[in-house]
Amino acid sequence: MPSLVLLHIIGGVCLLLFGLRLVRNGVTRAYGVQLRKVISSATRNRILAALAGVGVTAMLQSSTATTMIISSFAGQGLITTTAALAVVLGADVGTTLVAQLLTFDLSWLSPVLIIFGYMFYSVKDQASVKRQIGRIFVGLGLMLLALTVIKHEAGPLKDSDVLPVMLAPLDHDPVFSVLVGAVLTWMFHSSLAIVLLLMSMVHTEVVPLHLALMLVLGANIGNVVAPMISSLKDPPQAARIPAGNLIMRLVGVFLVLASLKFIMPHIDLLGDNEARVVVNFHMAFNIALCILFLPLLNYVTKFVTKAIPDKAKNEGDGVVAPQYLDERVLDTPTVALTNAAREVLRIADMTDQMLQMVWSAFQKGDHGIIDKIRDTDEKVDLLYKALKSYLVRITGETMTEAEGKRHFQILNFATNIEHVGDIIDRNLLGLAEKRLKANANFSVEGKMELDNLFQLVIDSVRLAQTVFISGDVRLARQLVEDKTIIKNAEKQASMNHLVRLQKGVPETIATSDLHMDIIRDLRRINSLMTAIAYPILDDAGELRRSLLINSDEVTEKPPIN
Repeated sequence: MPSLVLLHIIGGVCLLLFGLRLVRNGVTRAYGVQLRKVISSATRNRILAALAGVGVTAMLQSSTATTMIISSFAGQGLITTTAALAVVLGADVGTTLVAQLLTFDLSWLSPVLIIFGYMFYSVKDQASVKRQIGRIFVGLGLMLLALTVIKHEAGPLKDSDVLPVMLAPLDHDPVFSVLVGAVLTWMFHSSLAIVLLLMSMVHTEVVPLHLALMLVLGANIGNVVAPMISSLKDPPQAARIPAGNLIMRLVGVFLVLASLKFIMPHIDLLGDNEARVVVNFHMAFNIALCILFLPLLNYVTKFVTKAIPDKAKNEGDGVVAPQYLDERVLDTPTVALTNAAREVLRIADMTDQMLQMVWSAFQKGDHGIIDKIRDTDEKVDLLYKALKSYLVRITGETMTEAEGKRHFQILNFATNIEHVGDIIDRNLLGLAEKRLKANANFSVEGKMELDNLFQLVIDSVRLAQTVFISGDVRLARQLVEDKTIIKNAEKQASMNHLVRLQKGVPETIATSDLHMDIIRDLRRINSLMTAIAYPILDDAGELRRSLLINSDEVTEKPPIN
């Protein structure tokens, strides 16, 4: 029955896509950091960048995934538009290498890969590289199995009376065929899957060769649609990469369609059978595109820069959004955690500014400063919520023990920073408004003591940021030791304040509650910031497990006579 055959083919395509996803996820989780380093270090010139794109995509088996990674780099300013476009040109060539490999009859290898893949995947350590290699093997095995299923099930369709009627609108309209190929590729999010499907259909004589070639051209356009949609909310630097790729692909497809009469009579030069012609045509198109546009990338860059200009500096004032939380790297915990750490430092810097401004508000009594602090605290709260959501979505099953600790450390530090912002907003700002309303002034000595405490706490906030990003044991010790210094300064300031009260200093009497409450809040802020040091010192064996004396160390008191 044609409907049952079609159902089996659709099932085979879904199995092929699932295998592709397994391979891509396995490679990304096992070697994602290394692949990104390769891309970053190979952008010194266009040829190296293109070769890096070929190699990375050959492993990822997805030019779409590579394009998204490169767009992310460009959005963060880690790679220029020209270098990024060179990588993307190479990526489109890289995906054709996988298609070439799968043209050979490797159906015998499918069960072998699945068996060994399952054995590797069954290891206890979920975050191990061995488990991810197992995922890759299973994915490759399923891809080979899917191709066997598609070839076997597509055979009867060549005798179908319905199929020629369905293909008739495409058979004599190259532009419409290209459009259909682009839509199918966008739906499946994989040009490789479409090309392999067409190869199988041509092999079983279900789809004529000339139609398959037009659909392949469409697949080369459709594989850019997903990155284009993904980049709509990204910075202009990121959006330019898929846009530039789309422009180059459209030009390439137009040139092929314009030269179709000259190409088709010589198409048999691409292979000795039609199935191989499809794959070789796909490869030849991408290689030709790479050769054509590598020397012209400066012009493409200028065009997309004009088409997608940088945002005006005053655009979006008052609107806050995460800068480093790239959702496209959530499957690679190390990279995702690095992005999260960068966002935490950004939040910490905003909190540092709030702390500086709040002391200025105490001194100057400026309502404008108070409003600015409240606005900054709202931004901190929004960024903290976005960060928490991002951390929750990082793929936990692939985290190593060290990555798990870092994940907790980032979340804990961010929570403490958010609490610091709340202390400033809800407590210290209230005290500043209270002082302003009462028009009360601190004594000269009291003001000097508070100024010293504020500076000590601000320094501890900055040191805590350095400890967070570096994990340095020596700096962690310094942070804890500075807490003792701050604690002693607080005690001394409190004692001096009580002495001034006893002497009846008018300013001290008028600001006594304010003075003591400020000291209390600064102590809480310092405690929250110092908390980052304890896990680092504990891992280094430089922290006591408990402050309590063990029961066996307590000497028995002599009885009272």
